[in-house]
Amino acid sequence: MTVPVLLVHGVRTSRTMWRAQVEALTRAGHPVLAVDLPGHGRRTAERFTLEGAARTVVDGVRTVAEASQHDVVVAGLSLGAYVSLHAVARHPDRVGALVAAGCCTPPTSAVLHGWALLARGIVALPDGGAGLNRRLAEATLPREAVEDLAAGGFALDVMDDVLREMAAARPLADLASIEVPVWLVNGRFDHFRTRERAFVRAGRHTRLRVVPRAKHLVSLEQPVAFTRILLEAASQVA
Repeated sequence: MTVPVLLVHGVRTSRTMWRAQVEALTRAGHPVLAVDLPGHGRRTAERFTLEGAARTVVDGVRTVAEASQHDVVVAGLSLGAYVSLHAVARHPDRVGALVAAGCCTPPTSAVLHGWALLARGIVALPDGGAGLNRRLAEATLPREAVEDLAAGGFALDVMDDVLREMAAARPLADLASIEVPVWLVNGRFDHFRTRERAFVRAGRHTRLRVVPRAKHLVSLEQPVAFTRILLEAASQVA
């Protein structure tokens, strides 16, 4: 059996955002597990915590590793990438490689404060921001990607918990302690590339992949290119 892949979604989305990657990796013979983080998808009733999210990654790694007898490629986007860095730095067992996309900006207090103000303004809308969320997705993503995002529902009330918990994240320090290969993946026009070079330098075995014609949601905007990077990581583990 070939190398398994664990997929960790971004904020307010769910495991369904990975449909294109799940289908492509499965066709290539790779066992795949896409998880829901606390407060998202099937787990919207739970409170999001950084440690609870990291436990989701650790448990997912154990599940697919035991089933396949191979070390695992962990791949996360945005929130999922920060959580994966946090988890793998503390619990590296059975992880063979990490793909961290859209996470090359440290979650400093100034960044988190700005996002908190924006998120509270959106949640204050009459529908909690559901309509705006959908319109923004439709304006920036391919139709199939919009449907993939919507399939698992949008976690409209999770942002306060996420922003509070992310104040404890230290992605640069996490990178420095991770000993397996790390692929940092950014869309060419991603606004989370502000400290990209610092992130590349921080890791011991770090590679950078910049995907043309993509913004922050690189796996949804350029699914084929992103899947190729996952396959490259899986090949390295194999």
